[in-house]
Amino acid sequence: MKLTIIGKDQHKKGEKQLPSQFNEEYRPDLIRRAVHALQSLRMHRYGSALLAGMRSSSRVSKRRRNWRGCYGFGISRVNRKVLSRRGTRMFWVGAFTPQTTGGRRAHPPKVEKQLDKKINVKERRKAIRSAISATVVKSLVQERGHHVPENYPFIISSDVETLEKTKDIKETLSKLGFSEELDRSLVKSVRAGIGKRRGRRYKKKKGILVVVGDKCPLLKSAQNISGIDIVEARSLNVELLAPGAMAGRVTLWTEKAIDALEKEKLFQ
Repeated sequence: MKLTIIGKDQHKKGEKQLPSQFNEEYRPDLIRRAVHALQSLRMHRYGSALLAGMRSSSRVSKRRRNWRGCYGFGISRVNRKVLSRRGTRMFWVGAFTPQTTGGRRAHPPKVEKQLDKKINVKERRKAIRSAISATVVKSLVQERGHHVPENYPFIISSDVETLEKTKDIKETLSKLGFSEELDRSLVKSVRAGIGKRRGRRYKKKKGILVVVGDKCPLLKSAQNISGIDIVEARSLNVELLAPGAMAGRVTLWTEKAIDALEKEKLFQ
């Protein structure tokens, strides 16, 4: 498969043959597994305190003639503590057991539980290749909700990597036909539910992914544009290519990034 090379002045500069990574079969099930495995590595271990719900002076007696027992009162034989007392008459409330108010949980979360999910190396590489091939399928990109120009997909020339100012990058992307996509990434929506009180009140849509060949000024100058991610070809992962485990993110590959995929045989 060949793609046209377009410069930052929107002029065609030739064509380039895509490497074998773009010929991979589209496997949404494998992409989903790889994304979930990557997300699980960011999960923090959590668990309840060892003595949670067990800090009461409760007891249960199974003896029939115990003055502080439960026989003859028509109550279940669970751990109880004395709430109040009048002579030899006790007024109990349930404590300690899981079904009582203030009691422990039956099966609390444990810190020793392994939260990270495993995936084989060959499966992970195949998932990355599958997500890479999905970036040049226009129907999949539009299905994700991206606004792309009519001549998408294409490769951008390597002179874009030398841009040092954010306003120049915005102008270049607008000239290439991504002005609607930039506006789409600016829209903020309030998250539904309790998550808005936990430091993630707003949601934004993922925009363009720019893949460069090596360290360049574009890595710094493009990072302040809303919705845009910029990454070196060797640092790609499934979550960048398929946010939310949904493949087909609009991706701009530079000439050097394509060369790096081919020469270094990345993800093969």
